[in-house]
Amino acid sequence: MKIFKYPPKEQWAEIVERPRLDLTQLNETVANVLGDIRQRGDAAVKDYELNFDKVALETLAVSEAEMDEAEGLVSNELRDAIILAHHNIKVFHVSQRFVGQKVKTQEGVSCWQKSVAIERVGLYIPGGTAPLFSTVLMLATPAKIAGCKEIVLCTPPGRDGKVNPAILVAARIAGVSKIFKIGGVQAIGAMAYGTESVPKVFKIFGPGNQYVMAAKQHVSLDEVAIDMPAGPSEVCVLADATANDEFVAADLLSQAEHGIDSQVLLITTSEQKLAEVQAEVERQLDLLPRKDIAAKALDNSRYVLVDSVDEMLALTNLYAPEHLVIQTQDYEQLAERVVNAGSVFLGPYACESAGDYASGTNHTLPTHGYATAYNGVNLDSYCRKITFQHLTEEGIRHIGRAVELMAEAEQLDAHKNAMTVRMRKLNIKD
Repeated sequence: MKIFKYPPKEQWAEIVERPRLDLTQLNETVANVLGDIRQRGDAAVKDYELNFDKVALETLAVSEAEMDEAEGLVSNELRDAIILAHHNIKVFHVSQRFVGQKVKTQEGVSCWQKSVAIERVGLYIPGGTAPLFSTVLMLATPAKIAGCKEIVLCTPPGRDGKVNPAILVAARIAGVSKIFKIGGVQAIGAMAYGTESVPKVFKIFGPGNQYVMAAKQHVSLDEVAIDMPAGPSEVCVLADATANDEFVAADLLSQAEHGIDSQVLLITTSEQKLAEVQAEVERQLDLLPRKDIAAKALDNSRYVLVDSVDEMLALTNLYAPEHLVIQTQDYEQLAERVVNAGSVFLGPYACESAGDYASGTNHTLPTHGYATAYNGVNLDSYCRKITFQHLTEEGIRHIGRAVELMAEAEQLDAHKNAMTVRMRKLNIKD
């Protein structure tokens, strides 16, 4: 953990820097695996499942019997929690439905948009140390609302060849079409290229480790769209003297336990609060089952003491965090000044984990500073906007000559002629 007290502006670039790794060898490995899957399909996927996930699979698809079995392995209490979260996520994302309208740009010229769902989407759900069944809800629920005809999900199986039952229950509740026992790079390749078992999708969503992220970016170059570029997960907490140090420490640690490459950033205007939070983080850290992971993540993390609220906002907007928690007395006013963030949590009771699970907002968010240009997953992520235009004879009279002049100026004579022949038909003179 690095502590910066009243750092000059020249030092801010160091504060907001994310951990960087040499990905040269990783990218080579990813490219080789993807190339093999493209050539050999299911056979390659099964080989990599044996190699990476240590499980020999006869079939890749999850059966209905396995889905039914999972229902009996999840407690009623957890199932009810999943249903509650699904309801809230659904309510929030239904509110995002696009309503288009026809616009008359000139007499006789009408333009409009129609929102059309992506027909087939692929969802990647990490397993490993933390099977993220909540991510199933976050990705599949808006896909279903959008009207995607086929929702394909890949997730790594355990050594017993089975998928975590909570992932399967969440998938059934959210309306996933097909589920496959495939993890890592091989899952991304299977969905991007298609295999004998796995349908080729048009867009891939979901988080993952560095190999998964590299694979998504690789296939996005020439094969399939992806939700967003991403890096390790992160949180920034803004705290003044009124902040609850127990709450702040809990929010920092909830992010740190994601993985050793996660990053947390505390920015405060109170030196006393900085010391209190530091002590509280150490106390709570000792109580965590994932203490070792969180402790390593804290090595990448920073506590920053600044002079003013203005500096606090300027620094967090420069950082552009995935998650931004504002625990200050004037959090509503500060929220209005946030311009770069994935998702913002306001006041003492809006912990990041509320958004991660059940408040209704989506937890698939831009990381690594990408919040300067990207938003998190929402209903529009699963749709395309198709534009339409209709011209009458009157419309040609209004814009025809302008089209001819512009096409001629760009030396695109065929473009000009497409309008000229219509003007001639209507006996419209220059």
